[in-house]
Amino acid sequence: MSKSISDGVGHLERSINWKQGLAIALGVPLLILPSLGYLPMYMAAAAILVWGLSVIQGFIQNAAYAEMATTFPKASGLPGFAQHVFRTENFKGKYDKGKLIGGFSAWSYWFAWNPVLAIFAILVGGYLHGLFPVLAETFTEYQLALISGLVIFTGLFIVNWFGLKDGAILGYILAAVSLIPLVILTVAPFATGHVDFANITGNWWPTDWAWDMHHILILFGIFAIAQWSACGWETAAIYAPEYKNPSKDVPKALFACGIICFLSYVMVQASVIGVLGVEGVMAEPVSPLIPVAQAVFGEAGSIVTIIMLIAAMILIIQTAYLGSSRALHSMTTEGNLPKVFGKTNRHGTPFIALLVTAAFNLVLISMGSLSAILAAAAIGYTCANGISLFAYVRAKKNPAFASLERPFKAPKGWKNVAMIFGLFNLPLCLIGVVYLNSQEIGWTSTWLGFLVLALYIPIWFYSQRESGRWDNEATAANSSDIDSENDAEDLEQVPTSR
Repeated sequence: MSKSISDGVGHLERSINWKQGLAIALGVPLLILPSLGYLPMYMAAAAILVWGLSVIQGFIQNAAYAEMATTFPKASGLPGFAQHVFRTENFKGKYDKGKLIGGFSAWSYWFAWNPVLAIFAILVGGYLHGLFPVLAETFTEYQLALISGLVIFTGLFIVNWFGLKDGAILGYILAAVSLIPLVILTVAPFATGHVDFANITGNWWPTDWAWDMHHILILFGIFAIAQWSACGWETAAIYAPEYKNPSKDVPKALFACGIICFLSYVMVQASVIGVLGVEGVMAEPVSPLIPVAQAVFGEAGSIVTIIMLIAAMILIIQTAYLGSSRALHSMTTEGNLPKVFGKTNRHGTPFIALLVTAAFNLVLISMGSLSAILAAAAIGYTCANGISLFAYVRAKKNPAFASLERPFKAPKGWKNVAMIFGLFNLPLCLIGVVYLNSQEIGWTSTWLGFLVLALYIPIWFYSQRESGRWDNEATAANSSDIDSENDAEDLEQVPTSR
C-alpha cells in the first residue's frame, strides 16, 4: 500500500519484476505502425536502414539511461533522473534554473509519449470504420475515434487503478494477441516467397535524392520521427521506482525490449516493401500491412490483421498511458508540477495523472491529423532525449554524484558518446523535424509542439510558489511545535503552590 508523505505526494509501489516491466513496454515494437508507410515516402527502401540505425541509437542512449536509472532508483527513469541531476542541491533562492531545465526535460518526455493515446485511438476508429459497414453508416471516422478513445482510456484506467502489476498482466495478454500474429505476418511473406528482393535492392534510395542541405535537413527530420518509435523502449526504465530489484530489473527489461525492437522494426519494414514495393507502400501509407495480409493469406487474412492491429494499438496505448502518467508523477515528486498531479490511491497508482493524460488526449483526437500530432510529439521527444543525455554527462562530471553506487555501468568513456548523441538530438534532429513539418504539413504541428512545451513555464512558476507555501506552512508548524514543547517545559519548572 502506498503511503502519503508530508507534502501530499504519494509513493509508487515496488511490485513488478523485469519480465512484467518488459510486458508493459512491449507496446514499443508496435510504434512502427504510424510510420510504416511514412518513411518510404522519403527514403524508399533505405527506410529499413533508418529503422535499424534508429534502434542502434536507442541502444547507445539507453545504455546511459540504464546507468542513471539504477544510480537513482527512486527516480522515474528518463524524466526522473534528469530532474534530479539538474536541480541545485540546498538551493536557497526562489527559482532554481537547473530545476527548471530538468523539469522541462520531463515535461517534453511527457508530451512525447502522451499523444500516442490520441494517435492510436484515431487509427482504431479508422480501422473500425473500414471493417464494419454498420458502424460506417452510423458514425464518422472522427466520431469512432472519439468513442474508441473514451472506451479504451476508461477501460485502461479501471485496470490500472489496482496497480502496475495488473497493467503488466494486461500487457502479457495483449502481447500474445498482437505480437505473435505480427511476427507471423512479418515472417510468412519470406517463407511463402511473396517477398521480391528486387523491390528492396532496386529501390534502395530515392531517385531524386541529393546530398544537399534540403535533403540533409529532411534526413535529420526523418531520424527524429523514427526515433520517436525506434528509441521508445527506454520506457522500460521509467518504472524504476516500481521494480522490486531496479539494479537488475532495469537493464534486463531495457535490453530485452531493445533486441525485440531491432528485429521487428527491420523485418516488418522489409516485409512490407518486399511484398508491395515502394510504390505499393506509398499507395497504402496508413495501413500497408492490410494488403500484405491479403497477398499472403487472402481476404480472411486482412480481417484477422485488422483485429490484430486493433489489439496491438490497445497495447501501445497501455504502454504510453502508464509511461506518461509516471512522467507527470515524477515531476510532482521533484517539485516541478502542482502537487495534485502526484496523488496516488491505496494501490500506489497516480490516478490524477492518469485522468489528466486521458483528458488531454481526448482534446488531441479532435485535431484529427495523425501526421500533425506525431510531428508535434517528435519535437518533444528530441528535446527530452537531448536534455537527458546532457544530464548523464553532467552526472558523470559532477563530483556530487561521483560517490554514488552505479549497479549498472555504461562502457568507459560513454559520456563522450552521450554528448555526441545529445547534440544529434539538440539541435540537429529538432531543426530537421521542424523543417520537415514545414515542407509537408505546414506549421500547425510545429506551433502545437512549441505551444504545449511553452505551457510548462507558467505551470512551473506556479508550482514553485505552491512549494514555497508548503515550506512556509511546514516551518510554521515546526515552530509552533517547538514553542509548545518549550511552554510545556517552562510549566514543569514552575513550582506549584499548596
